[in-house]
Amino acid sequence: MNYRAIALDLDGTLTNSKKEVSKRNKDAVKMAAQKGIKIIIATGRPTPGVTKISHVLELDKVGGYVLAYNGGLIIDCKSGEVVRRETIPTEYYHTIVSSARRHGVTALTYDSEGIITENDKDEYAHIEARINGIPVKKVFQLDRVAANDPVVKFLIVGEPKKLKPVYDDLKEKMEGKVTIFYSEPYFLEVMPNGIEKASSLELLLNKLDIDRKYLMACGDGFNDIPMLKYAGLAVAMENAQEETKQWADFIAPSNDEDGVGIAIEKFI
Repeated sequence: MNYRAIALDLDGTLTNSKKEVSKRNKDAVKMAAQKGIKIIIATGRPTPGVTKISHVLELDKVGGYVLAYNGGLIIDCKSGEVVRRETIPTEYYHTIVSSARRHGVTALTYDSEGIITENDKDEYAHIEARINGIPVKKVFQLDRVAANDPVVKFLIVGEPKKLKPVYDDLKEKMEGKVTIFYSEPYFLEVMPNGIEKASSLELLLNKLDIDRKYLMACGDGFNDIPMLKYAGLAVAMENAQEETKQWADFIAPSNDEDGVGIAIEKFI
């Protein structure tokens, strides 16, 4: 099969445990791009958390796309064109943020530079900051600040047992209005309704006139399952969740063993 596009999850897939792209992975991605294959970073990360990786891969030069926030925002790296930007309706912001306040956990979202939150000391907010390599900034009344420039995602962070009441509360009040899911036991994500990697990739591939059977996708997490089910070739890392592996056509070595590079070398 002559694959024409590669969708790559970041954390646990393209990047290793140090959140770095290995030389073998980088060289393989560049080789594929030079062959004319469209490189798509498909991640739950916010845009500021993807910028460094896209520069490392030189996507601004060789061409490629960033599909951030699980596809809520799609950017053409070479032209800077925003292909898609879906935001959470501002009338829901108070409900989301106040639920976090009532249950003693922290809500955060993102501006162009990094994380904004009412609690800049929260340990889980700093985990998110380290993952993305971005700063944390304190704001007063997050829901009002966020409404000034509507956001693609809220992240509610805290101990899993404290997040459960927030999950239940938001599910009851906002079912069908937003998408709510756990990306980690301590990370509860709130996204625009219907946003996930597969539907976002479909939108982009339609724009590029590429059939999904020519898409190779690599991932490791639960949020990668729709993408793997959608792709013509589904690659899961050895370190992937067991449920994620069930949808893979090929199990690559782990993210610490150049799994993405090896998969690209094998199939591209």
